[in-house]
Amino acid sequence: MVRSLSISDSEDCRECLLLAIDMDDAGDKSAAEPTSASGYVEHDEKPHAGNRNAAAAVGADNLAENIPHGPSGVRGILSSGPYMLSAAMLASLGGFSFGYDQGVMGIINVLPQFHAVIPEAETAFAKGFMTGMLLLGTPFEFHHLLHRRRAPMYISEVSPPHLRGTLLVLESVAIVGGVTIAYWITYACKDIAGEASWRVPFALQLPSAMILGAMIQLFPYSPRWLAMRDRHEDCLDSLCKLRKLPASDERVRAEYRGILAEAKFQAVMLERRHPGVGGLRLEVVQWLDLFSVKRWRRTVVGVGVSFFQQFQGVNAFIYYAPTLFRNIGQSDDMSLILSGIFNALQIVGVCVAFVLIDRIGRRPLAVYGGIGNMTCFVIIAVLVGNFDNRWAENTAANWACVAMAFLFIIVFGASYSSLGWALPPEVFPNGIRSKGVAFSVAINWLSNFTVGVVTPPMIEGIGFGTYVFYACFCGLAALWAYFLVPETMGKTLEQMDEAFGDRSGHEEQEVMREILGEQSAAGKKMDV
Repeated sequence: MVRSLSISDSEDCRECLLLAIDMDDAGDKSAAEPTSASGYVEHDEKPHAGNRNAAAAVGADNLAENIPHGPSGVRGILSSGPYMLSAAMLASLGGFSFGYDQGVMGIINVLPQFHAVIPEAETAFAKGFMTGMLLLGTPFEFHHLLHRRRAPMYISEVSPPHLRGTLLVLESVAIVGGVTIAYWITYACKDIAGEASWRVPFALQLPSAMILGAMIQLFPYSPRWLAMRDRHEDCLDSLCKLRKLPASDERVRAEYRGILAEAKFQAVMLERRHPGVGGLRLEVVQWLDLFSVKRWRRTVVGVGVSFFQQFQGVNAFIYYAPTLFRNIGQSDDMSLILSGIFNALQIVGVCVAFVLIDRIGRRPLAVYGGIGNMTCFVIIAVLVGNFDNRWAENTAANWACVAMAFLFIIVFGASYSSLGWALPPEVFPNGIRSKGVAFSVAINWLSNFTVGVVTPPMIEGIGFGTYVFYACFCGLAALWAYFLVPETMGKTLEQMDEAFGDRSGHEEQEVMREILGEQSAAGKKMDV
């Protein structure tokens, strides 16, 4: 019986469709066939339909198997050779640079040395708009924004399946670590006289970015990118370098055949969905596929988690924590220290997520994470509404607000901090995954920008209403997750189709099987 593909298996289809279905692997039939001088089995030019279907079934069963390149986890990275070690460093530097961008603004926003040079930054709107623009670079030049975010895509394409999760986890930890380190570096520089107090933290972003830019030049091209451009020999050479294995190794042969099949799969799916369409029009209709009747719910889930990740107010705290803590009665110095502790606690939440996300699933984290975050904001709103301007006489309420802020970042770190990056790749089928994930990332950044812009005016204008605002979005996130988000952990493609009410995954699985069957029946042997 053909085994169903799980979501993780579907992800592996991009890396290893495992066309290791030489007819000698397909069953006893191969043993009875003559072999050529090169040792490969010779096949009939016109195989029977039954044989072709059997080969397809064997190939489909193998689709779900990972290619064993070695141990997984950190031990696997350490034993995988210089390229994978470098990829791990690349993941860390890319994530660190992203996190540093977020963390560096927390203290700089309140430094008098900074306001002396840029007095406009003292106004609420200018402070928010400046923060958003520095984070995005320029939100309107979105092509360049994507260009600067290609490192994770490259890592995903060159990593063997058994290390990809570890590398992505490493990047997530590096992001949070970058936020924390940037904050404490800025804290250490805050008492430096003159402009150096804020220019030094900004300048310290350069080393990691320069190392990242230099390292990527030493890496081979992505084998998948080469295969999509019909550079098959270069594809094989690149794969051998990345896996530290010779071209004759069976694991390299299997992954190589899988990469070629994936390139063909993408071309076949485009032709089937949009026959005769090309150029700019093809690009447009591929984006419109995200909003088709049978795929809109997948898009709502993939994009929704990115939206709610930002609109639950985490970056309102990260960017403006000193201001928020000062507004609840903390001294200037204590506000800065508490802000640093707040950033560090997100690491605790992310570590909890690593344990929970593959044990209790995505849906419970989305539902209860939203409820937990809403509860924290509601309590803060009630306390600020009742004790604002009377914090000196109510120190218990003051510290209760601090405790709720700390609890919020732990709950957020354990839920939406990871879900925002884990869910989008899982809910979109292979054929539209790249567009779906790109759209989700775009919404994430635009939401991030919006939060950065609107938070300072809200703090200044509506006070405790700021916390009510974010509490409402946390509640909406819980409702959205309860009614629209299915559980994706361990689901087969057929089960995902049922959950979303379409046949996208099933249709793609059939195409994969056809490609496997055609290549197996035709006896296409790769002299690797």
